[in-house]
Amino acid sequence: MTRTTPPRPVDVEGVFPALAAHRRTATRLHPRHGAPGAGDSSVAGPLLWPAGEPWPVCTVAHPKSTGHLLSDVRLRRRIQDGARGRDFTEDEQRRLDAMKAADHVPDLRDDDALPMLAVAQLSTRDVPDLVGPEGQDLLQVFWCPFEAHGPDRTIDVVLKWRRSADVGTVLAPQPEPPVAGREECVPTTCVVHPEQVVEHEYLGLLDEGLQEEVSAWEEGLLDEDDDDDYEDGPSSAASYATYEEYEAAMAAARAEEPEEIDYMSDLSIAPGWKVGGFASWHLTDPAPVDCQVCGTAMPPLLTVDKWECDGASRSWLPVEDRDSENDPRVLDPVGVYLGRGLMRVHTCPADPLHPHRLSFQ
Repeated sequence: MTRTTPPRPVDVEGVFPALAAHRRTATRLHPRHGAPGAGDSSVAGPLLWPAGEPWPVCTVAHPKSTGHLLSDVRLRRRIQDGARGRDFTEDEQRRLDAMKAADHVPDLRDDDALPMLAVAQLSTRDVPDLVGPEGQDLLQVFWCPFEAHGPDRTIDVVLKWRRSADVGTVLAPQPEPPVAGREECVPTTCVVHPEQVVEHEYLGLLDEGLQEEVSAWEEGLLDEDDDDDYEDGPSSAASYATYEEYEAAMAAARAEEPEEIDYMSDLSIAPGWKVGGFASWHLTDPAPVDCQVCGTAMPPLLTVDKWECDGASRSWLPVEDRDSENDPRVLDPVGVYLGRGLMRVHTCPADPLHPHRLSFQ
């Protein structure tokens, strides 16, 4: 099934023509639980990986044997999905209770080479905003599922670009680490439903005059809503026969009110897993992310987000999912939570093979 983002509630470039210079496309991936093949774009699916090519490994010394078994993480999620809307059976509860973080692989030393976890495979044929080295049409993303790397103690991400037509026999079975430091470092296998949308730059990076115009416009919308509530809402409780009738009238009036429109929530940057687009700096001040080889500003290549959308960004929920808007498999399909909920992988537009950088929000 395709996924379709509803039209934005306002033509923001019609209101602010200057924003046309601050637009960029992004491809929302819309991951949903599924069983992709090795040749498909996917999250945590099998990769189009040549049988004769070494699999990426983590060689950094850090604890590698203690954490959560990947098999337990996946079983827990299957049990939780299967029990949605009912209580766990005694057997299900017993199996869940047995899943503990522990030293599951005591023979695995901290300096052993650990297979990295396959996180995503994306093809330029499916993802319009995916741009890599010339002649290479497939991006494969890996990470070590232990937040133990670098001064910030984060995961370590590896990118592999390749030409899909050059892959002969596909490696099977494909390696993976037995243990993850946290369950939230393990993505659930998903098919993707790529959809290109238009974004507008983060409010704090617009010029000061344009920021002030947007803020004044938002305040004006709030004032209009307040006036409408005063003029059109139900009259006082005294005008109703019972308080219950008054409450029912209030609830009906609230249901008819238009949703509040906010530039950052509704008109700027799409939530969820995506390729391209702009970076949001909603938890910190904006920070430059420049290539450490050539100094070029590095836009996001891939955004890894906990939520397909949250309460503030609900207007981005695809049309096809409106009847399932509270389903965790729609709102949090991948089960990954990095940093404070969002991680971006930035690459150099001058040369995508220059070392990438990470940013977290």
